[in-house]
Amino acid sequence: MNPFSSGTRLRDMIRSIRACKTAAEERAVVRKECAAIRASINENDSDYRHRNLAKLMFIHMLGYPTHFGQMECLKLIASAGFPEKRIGYLGLMLLLDERQEVLMLVTNSLKQDLNHSNQYIVGLALCALGNICSAEMARDLAPEVERLLLFRDPNIRKKAALCSIRIIKKVPDLAENFINHAASLLKEKHHGVLITGVQLCTDLCKVSPEALEYFRKKCADGLVRNLRDLANSPYSPEYDVAGITDPFLHIRLLKLLRVLGQGDSDVSDIMNDILAQVATKTESNKNAGNAILYECVETIMSIEDSGGLRVLAINILGRFLSNRDNNIRYVALNMLMRAVSVDAQAVQRHRATILECVKDSDASIRKRALELLYLLVSESNAKPLTKDLIEYLEVSDQEFKGDLTAKICSIVEKFAPEKIWYIDQMLKVLTEAGNYVKDEVWHALIMVISNASDLHGYTVRQLYRAFHTSTEQESLVRVAVWCIGEYGEMLANNVAVLDIEEPLTVTESDAVDAVGIALKCHTSDLTTKAMALIALLKLSSRFPSCSQTVKDIISQYKGNLVLELQQRSLEFSSIVEKHQNIRSTLVERMPVLDEATFSGRRAGSLPTAVSTSGGASVNLPNGVAKPSAAPLVDLLDLSDDTPAPSPSPSGGDFLNDLLGVDLSAPSTKAGSGHAPKAGTDVLLDLLSIGTPPAQNSSSALDILSSDQDSKTPSATVNSLSSPSPLLTHSTSSPGTSPMMDLLDGFDPSPSKTEDNGSVHPSLVAFESDNLKMTFDFSKPSGSQQTTIIQGTFINLSPNPFTDFIFQAAVPKFLQLHLDPASGNTLPASGNGSITQSLKVTNSQHGKKSLVMRIRIGYKMNGKDVLEEGQINNFPPDL
Repeated sequence: MNPFSSGTRLRDMIRSIRACKTAAEERAVVRKECAAIRASINENDSDYRHRNLAKLMFIHMLGYPTHFGQMECLKLIASAGFPEKRIGYLGLMLLLDERQEVLMLVTNSLKQDLNHSNQYIVGLALCALGNICSAEMARDLAPEVERLLLFRDPNIRKKAALCSIRIIKKVPDLAENFINHAASLLKEKHHGVLITGVQLCTDLCKVSPEALEYFRKKCADGLVRNLRDLANSPYSPEYDVAGITDPFLHIRLLKLLRVLGQGDSDVSDIMNDILAQVATKTESNKNAGNAILYECVETIMSIEDSGGLRVLAINILGRFLSNRDNNIRYVALNMLMRAVSVDAQAVQRHRATILECVKDSDASIRKRALELLYLLVSESNAKPLTKDLIEYLEVSDQEFKGDLTAKICSIVEKFAPEKIWYIDQMLKVLTEAGNYVKDEVWHALIMVISNASDLHGYTVRQLYRAFHTSTEQESLVRVAVWCIGEYGEMLANNVAVLDIEEPLTVTESDAVDAVGIALKCHTSDLTTKAMALIALLKLSSRFPSCSQTVKDIISQYKGNLVLELQQRSLEFSSIVEKHQNIRSTLVERMPVLDEATFSGRRAGSLPTAVSTSGGASVNLPNGVAKPSAAPLVDLLDLSDDTPAPSPSPSGGDFLNDLLGVDLSAPSTKAGSGHAPKAGTDVLLDLLSIGTPPAQNSSSALDILSSDQDSKTPSATVNSLSSPSPLLTHSTSSPGTSPMMDLLDGFDPSPSKTEDNGSVHPSLVAFESDNLKMTFDFSKPSGSQQTTIIQGTFINLSPNPFTDFIFQAAVPKFLQLHLDPASGNTLPASGNGSITQSLKVTNSQHGKKSLVMRIRIGYKMNGKDVLEEGQINNFPPDL
């Protein structure tokens, strides 16, 4: 006899492994046992084959390789006795999966065992097939499983139903073979057969439209009757869970009814009464009862139903929000987010409870509740909700302040009834969490302040107060510095004091000192310090008595290691010392910023990822490009020798993704000192950002040394104050300023057009499952190259779209101008539309047709959706 044939018993091996104190000891024991098992396999020892396989299964569960014992499974399955088959099938399910080629060898054994006279062996085969069935095995063995659905023993019928679920998932084409047998299982009295039959019917409905229609017509009444009997059944200890009768069957029946009732009003009417009964009679103080109630609510929200039952379901979710269990509250918040689009008014009744969830200690509950509360904000409740959220912002955790701040800012911007309320709320947010505010938020605040001319004095005084209490909040400091620089004389002279203000006395030196504090603060970054230097330059003109103080502060940065600050210090010092005659012109108060232009840029009419200047980014109100500082000559673009800026890497990526064109500039010739201008031309042509500013032969140094009393050219004024839209001042209209054309990106007053009627019929430019876009064309009088396109967007889905953005790009021979869209919310099911105008100029009119790449983004059910496409079917004569 082979000394390894008997080996150790399974329990002895397990004891030895558990006694190991190190991983090395465990590996040694496993290696020894595997060697004994291999030796036994080589000897073809049938007496201990079942013991060897049991050991292999334990070794496999420990994570060691056991592939060498796979054939032993097949040998045990082929044995005649039940004990050997049981170990063989157990090993088959553990050691193999459907991807193993050796599995094909067991198909014949499975077929024989499915037809075996011993029902226990049949059960073993069904269990194994349900766990490891592949598509090929499903096709071969489906007839045997189908036959076993009518077997005399209920345990076999139950296992056959579970095996059938695996088969139809692997091969959906076989679903029609199981429909009739599955329907017969719904009439079973045996609990196990009924619950597996319900699950089989549910899966059949998901993979087969024919099965769905069949069960709607033949089985809906029976299922409702089963659920009613179950809900009204007396106490049964056999299937009782915490006092709830058979919650698992409850949930399975509700899921199948949900599938049948979705999109079918007749079936939904049949189940209305029983759903109301389940929702009102089920106890909610036990977890099993809550599981049934949740499934009932989901069924009510999914079927075609009247409003009364939905209100009942939403009230159940409201009770869930008061539960102490975090999991129950979380699933209730998720369901309420779906319910908002169906019945927002019913959800509004639970607003106070949802607000309490925003203050919960669990981070996931807080975040989900905040998202839900944001969906509930309307013009009627925006003020109290904002007040509550800002009060919570003061005591919220640091990791939650970012999300909370973003939502508050969005609510304030979207629902502000008046500008003074908007300014007050934003100042509170900046005071409490200014470091969590994104750049576009305080950019928008500056834009609103500049447009509220009657509130300039009030705003600058409020900012001055806030600045001295929260100097560590970077965004607050930036806005305060900007306003003090623009409206410093209103601060010092208490101009336009409102009745609601408290008295405040600020001298001219106090205002200068405040900006100086921002400049010298160690927490201030480059952007803040650059804005402070600009503000000081402006205050030197506003407060002549403080001119020397301003000069001393600015001069301290002449030797600064940061090039941007050094450059500004030198230039501004020169202006204060030598050019008093042009200083007042350079630092005149900014004109009112165009809200439409700013909103259009934020909405995506001008892609912010594209930089059209080698200097500062058009998105930074301070005029500081964070990666590197741009020389003054580059900013002014006044020298013939100035190389043209090339597209930024982010801009190239954006256009490369959108158009599939290469924007990289061609390599320069050896010895050439000029960078090519091709990249810039491509950007300007593709995005219609405007004509590059004309180059002036005079240099920046000539202008700085000029003693002429004439007005400085607008391009120079802009660059000295700031090259950004928010700080740019121009003494001429936008149409006459090349720099303003380059920064604004489009003319805010497009030319009027004349409709050309039926010459160009409407065109369905883009259509998907969720969205349809239609173009209407017209030509302005006297221009054949220009086409005005009116785009209309319609939502085809049952869910509303929010944060809607349309972007487009065209080849170089076309120029494109996008007006702001009529809105950013698109109602569901075609109940409204968004319109947006496009102006396209075709320089190759008559030779080349229009072509356009589009990108449409929106949020549906809180998820970001992005759709892209190319339009090639424009009328040829455009």
